[in-house]
Amino acid sequence: MAESLDHTDDRPVWATRLRAERTARGWSQADAVRAMRAHSREPLPADSTLLRNWKRWEAGGSEPDTFYKTLVAETFGTVTAAFFPPQAARERDDVLLAGTGMETLEVVARVRASDVSPATLDALRITADRLCCEYPYLPPEQLHAEGHAWLRRITSLMDRRLTLAQHREVLTLAGWIALLVGCVEYDMGQRRAAEGTRKAALSLGEEAGNAAVSAWAYEMRAWYALTQGDYRGVIAAAEAGEATASSDGAAVQLAAQQAKAWARLGDRRQVETSLDRGRRLLESLPYPEDTDHHFVVDPAKFDFYAMDCYRIAGEDRLAEMYAREVIKSSTDPNGQERKPMRIAEARITLGVTAARAGDVEAAIAHGRKALQGDRKSLPSLLMCSRELTNFLAQRYPKQPDVSSYLEEVRTLAA
Repeated sequence: MAESLDHTDDRPVWATRLRAERTARGWSQADAVRAMRAHSREPLPADSTLLRNWKRWEAGGSEPDTFYKTLVAETFGTVTAAFFPPQAARERDDVLLAGTGMETLEVVARVRASDVSPATLDALRITADRLCCEYPYLPPEQLHAEGHAWLRRITSLMDRRLTLAQHREVLTLAGWIALLVGCVEYDMGQRRAAEGTRKAALSLGEEAGNAAVSAWAYEMRAWYALTQGDYRGVIAAAEAGEATASSDGAAVQLAAQQAKAWARLGDRRQVETSLDRGRRLLESLPYPEDTDHHFVVDPAKFDFYAMDCYRIAGEDRLAEMYAREVIKSSTDPNGQERKPMRIAEARITLGVTAARAGDVEAAIAHGRKALQGDRKSLPSLLMCSRELTNFLAQRYPKQPDVSSYLEEVRTLAA
């Protein structure tokens, strides 16, 4: 159950995943070809030809074309860009800010001077995007302070004389930052403050006529309900959000929250239905410009959704496979954890599957490592950790290492 990846395998990442997806389902290569044919809406070559292609793909000798990439992803119930991620350059904050010709201090000075020129609004928009991109890794106290400061600055502009378009833009920017602040507050365990901020963001989105802001506010409500064990509340919030979201990234995440809730309610059919709805919608969206933005659903996050659902469903081979994919996609080539909160839940998943397999030592090691990161979402981390602690407490109540780990989780929850 070791977490480390096999660095001696020089095949492309998609080739190693192709084999991992197949073996996690207990399929032979011929089984995989038959499954792929069953998912195709177009006539395919003979099985013998497809099998030769599949063998070449798994060996990394040739890469599927666009048609087969999409078909492979659908066969395994995921999205193409998660399986075959494009090699897109990631723009950094300093590059974005340079595009405006402004430093942060100049943006602040312009806001204080009530300057609402297009250049100032562009700079504020980029500032909001920067803050949202820092969500995965910036210390929550720092991000909370910065978010509140920018929220005050932006909302102060609403007291000025603005055109209708400017007023809507300011409301929208305030809405995005309020969403971010609400997420950080909830991460820190400030449940009441987070709900108040979420409601403020919903109001700002409605006043601005911005469906995306409103939809993400409903998604936050679904997330809050999930971590509080209110699974019917998750479904209700997600349905309300989907009516608002139409076909953007928030709708994908709302479908995922429904899938997680249905998994905990034990309805496997609804889990698959919700995941497939989210998958089809995500497949239809263009690849995002910045996958670090908290309110952008990057395709790799679909593995994160599936991991959670399969862990709850007891599909340990699939849950473990997706957990390793989450860790891989959330870690830079230099080993730096780019999305530590996703990685923490993936480690809990590895802990749960190890515990179910009887490897208590590995289960505790994964569980402890999940608690060590500086950037945590306490409600989500504790929700997942309790799955592991409950299993260990029931099966191995007298083992000293188990008792020690249970106490660590209790301390974190205090």
